[in-house]
Amino acid sequence: NGGEAAPIACHISHHDQLQGLVDKTVERFEGLDILVCNAAVNPFFGKLQDIPDSAFDKIMETNIKSNHWLCRMSRPHIAARGGGSIMIISSIGGLRASVNLGAYGISKAADLAIARNLAFEYGPDKIRVNAIAPGFFLAEQNRALLTNPDGSLTARGETIIKNTPFARFGSSEELVSVPCLCKQLAQEMCLAWPTFGCRLGAAHTRQ
Repeated sequence: NGGEAAPIACHISHHDQLQGLVDKTVERFEGLDILVCNAAVNPFFGKLQDIPDSAFDKIMETNIKSNHWLCRMSRPHIAARGGGSIMIISSIGGLRASVNLGAYGISKAADLAIARNLAFEYGPDKIRVNAIAPGFFLAEQNRALLTNPDGSLTARGETIIKNTPFARFGSSEELVSVPCLCKQLAQEMCLAWPTFGCRLGAAHTRQ
């Protein structure tokens, strides 16, 4: 029958706007059951040796601190409903080294650590905390890195496809299925903090 959605503008690097996002959501839907931390940035492509401090700080502030803030703000509302689920979208980059995406990978490795620690901390409130580590899914953030203007693959894109068993990028529909799985996990799983790695043909669970 479909669902109901409410658009709420928010800049995740701003503490007050994140608080407003949580407050407006709770007011609109009379509670909060599930939180998905998905937004992230990557303003720099290159080696860690060359990254400007401003770009490094932006990645860490946006990709790590904002998730910490949002989880902390949401916890009491989810606990008030008798428990629920928090999902943090990390990345395969948080599990593997990268020549030109090192700072982004560092931030995504931190997301995995956040999920592990919050699973234990929030467990008594019956709040499950999972991390999802997707492989390569075409999006505006990485399209220029992986495809040329004519739609053909860049050298980087071709390398990725050659090392992906299904020989294609993931789709948004496939990625959405993993949070749905997390949402349906039994309450007893709240302390398992599995990391779901989503790479086509090579999906795995780290626990």
